[in-house]
Amino acid sequence: MGSKGSAGGESSGAAESGHGIGRRGLLIGAAAAVAAAGTAVLARDELERAWWRLPGVEKPRKPGEVDYARAEWISASPANWRRADRPDDYVIDRVVIHVTQGSYRSAVKVFQDPEHGAAAHYVVRRDGHVTQMIRELDVAFHAGNRSYNERSVGIEHEGFVDRPQDFTAEMYAASARLTAAICGRYGIPVDREHVVGHVEVPGADHTDPGKHWDWERYLKLVRAAGASAG
Repeated sequence: MGSKGSAGGESSGAAESGHGIGRRGLLIGAAAAVAAAGTAVLARDELERAWWRLPGVEKPRKPGEVDYARAEWISASPANWRRADRPDDYVIDRVVIHVTQGSYRSAVKVFQDPEHGAAAHYVVRRDGHVTQMIRELDVAFHAGNRSYNERSVGIEHEGFVDRPQDFTAEMYAASARLTAAICGRYGIPVDREHVVGHVEVPGADHTDPGKHWDWERYLKLVRAAGASAG
């Protein structure tokens, strides 16, 4: 007559000798199945995002075409963005607000520099002039976070974070109209979860738009612009 301990040992031995499937074998099999399923999901996800690269599938593009009718087109260096076909391959559900920490002219210049490694879709000048440098279809390297780059539109604003006078009424109004148009186009809620500052992007090492950016005023203007457009 064996003890409970030896019975347990016998059960374990039977599994190891091929007479049954032990807990360890089940766990290994389950882990392998999960890994295979995960790989299949990732492969399918990549295929779904790459479908537009097939001949005749990609959305038509025209040189100098803008997504926002009030914008001037100045192209950023291709080194500072990645070609895509949003929102078909990546859902757009965020707008990221930036401040240039410099002049409008310097922002445009660095976004055209292939060595810079970053650029936003739009730059808004103090006088309210809007320049588009990357199509919304494409992924701009602006947020310092790949997921946020893929899911967002980035808007730079001329000025410095520690100078509230740089954020003029003309800038707020023009930027709000732009953000309202973007939110309307992709069904993005106008709230602080979906319209965010660069500082709020996970892993970001920037502080913009800074404490002087008036979020309450800005979102009111965005909502008003959206309502008037609708």
